[in-house]
Amino acid sequence: MGATKTEHFTDAQNQIATIAKALGHPARIAIIEYLLKVNECICGDIVNELPLAQPTVSQHLKELKNAGIIKGNISGNAICYCLDEKTIDILSAYILNISATISKSKCC
Repeated sequence: MGATKTEHFTDAQNQIATIAKALGHPARIAIIEYLLKVNECICGDIVNELPLAQPTVSQHLKELKNAGIIKGNISGNAICYCLDEKTIDILSAYILNISATISKSKCC
């Protein structure tokens, strides 16, 4: 596989690409939707919510956390996860900018 050459793109472009890549799996979307529903939870709760094994859920949580979409706080021997508002705001602003640009466009 060839090099991605991410150094040729802006930090903002790389950040959006990282977020988009993390969102590219339905299990991760399900995790985000569950976190929205309960606002905060423990990893075990997420495992009970999805038809996946605990190690698989943990891997998906790791990808979401690495992308900055979720954050986790240690609570005893468990980790409580919630959405990271800063990253969600960045993604929202990006999508809103696309939407505003498209609505002004006279293409096609």
